[in-house]
Amino acid sequence: MVHEEKFFDDQLVLVRMVLGLAQTNTYILGDLKTNSALLIDPAWDGEVIFKEIEKRGWQIQEIALTHAHFDHIGGIAALLKASSSSIPIGMHPADEFIRASGGGAAVYGFTNFDPGPEPSIAYEQGMQIRLGEHRIEVCHTPGHSPGHVIFNLQDAGLVFCGDIIFQRSIGRTDFPGGSTQAIFASIRQEILSLPDETRLLPGHGPETTVGEERRLNPFLTGEFLL
Repeated sequence: MVHEEKFFDDQLVLVRMVLGLAQTNTYILGDLKTNSALLIDPAWDGEVIFKEIEKRGWQIQEIALTHAHFDHIGGIAALLKASSSSIPIGMHPADEFIRASGGGAAVYGFTNFDPGPEPSIAYEQGMQIRLGEHRIEVCHTPGHSPGHVIFNLQDAGLVFCGDIIFQRSIGRTDFPGGSTQAIFASIRQEILSLPDETRLLPGHGPETTVGEERRLNPFLTGEFLL
């Protein structure tokens, strides 16, 4: 499934693809002024992702990873092979031990999983990713994994939030390096601090907003909000 929408006088295009057994959301943010694209979490079927970008005449500026679980990085190797070029990959270094061990793919029966090359860009809190005239802020949000990050495009009121929060749910914390205390702190600091109208684009499932989750998410009630 491919879903597309446009922003900023039709100059910025957001494409969502749902890929793989885990039905992971892969996001492509394309800038029509520069024909450059930011690829967020190439989940699976890398050659399919590449064809979608290629037919639009875009060049992948950077592959941006919210975290290193296999269902968010499974398309990297095939995509790089299809592109026949070197593309920078960004990830928080605290997730390198997860990526290097295959992102947990073996647990789900993927014994020959290829996580792709080691990332060349080390994300950290407050880093800015530039796409044309726009700036996307990297926010470190540990809890689902120790190096989990989200990407905040403030101009558009969009946050690519990976697996830290979903519509009416939050990310699992029982994987290696996960922490319930940390994920709650991350959500308080980096999600609930945003305006209610901010759109949250999660790694799985439909989009939501900060306001909806503040009111309706059963995990974000009671003592959590204190």
